[in-house]
Amino acid sequence: MRTFQRLNEAYDKAKYLSINENSKFIFFSDCHRGDGSLSDEFVRNKNIFIHALEYYYKNDYTYVEAGDGDELWEHRNARHILTANKDVYTVIRKFHSADKLIILYGNHNIYLKNQEYVIKNYYKYYSNYKEISQDFLTDLHPVESLILKNEKTDQEILIVHGHQGDFSNDQFWYFTMLTLKYFWRFLHAFGAKNPASPVKNVHKRHKIEKNFSKWIQQRKKTIICGHTHRAKYPKNGDLPYFNIGSCIYPSHITGIEIIDGNIQMVLWKVIANEQGFLEVIRQIIRGPDSLEKFDTR
Repeated sequence: MRTFQRLNEAYDKAKYLSINENSKFIFFSDCHRGDGSLSDEFVRNKNIFIHALEYYYKNDYTYVEAGDGDELWEHRNARHILTANKDVYTVIRKFHSADKLIILYGNHNIYLKNQEYVIKNYYKYYSNYKEISQDFLTDLHPVESLILKNEKTDQEILIVHGHQGDFSNDQFWYFTMLTLKYFWRFLHAFGAKNPASPVKNVHKRHKIEKNFSKWIQQRKKTIICGHTHRAKYPKNGDLPYFNIGSCIYPSHITGIEIIDGNIQMVLWKVIANEQGFLEVIRQIIRGPDSLEKFDTR
């Protein structure tokens, strides 16, 4: 199966990091940051996202963005996205400066696979106000995959975007991108969804999850991914397939945290407090569970 081949490739070339009980990670995926126009779904959760990142930065987490952070299919010129999200990238740059930022590329930002594109678009930022170029995410090196290896148990957790083996969004991505850029992008502004996407295509989404689960069962690894936009946390007895969800739900964003040797799923949203003021809150919606619980070896 193509999914097996692609996941094996991603595993073999993954960036390795050792983790222990003192490690702290936050995983977000599928932000799809756009240019602030009507088709930009990230806009409605932008303030939630900024508040969440500030929380994780202050609490010494490493931020892993697991693909499709920037919507480069619709806006290949990353400058438009960076300009519309300068306040977001101000926080992301803090993680980068602290050496606590890992960017994975997915299908919608696959251009980050090309280091020349990254150097041209992300190493420097031109300030229209100051009329000068400034250092931005200098030395950023996006990767396709990441493996976290538990120092205590040797358990391995593979992090990928999740498009691996999804034909229309992997091998056929360029042609799917063209239909989005020149057709679905404009319908997108009025709520229409691209049928090639797994987001609203239930059959496609379940097929992806099924194929990933088969790989997990065969390779005895844990996977954390995104792509389908469907947050998923394994129940008792399920294979260790975690899906981060997305940052473009209508009223909230979801993420996965690793802290104190445990894993948990969190939700960030805006509520009205008892005084009638709006505030951003964090809720743990699944877990915490020990990472060792999901070691299937």
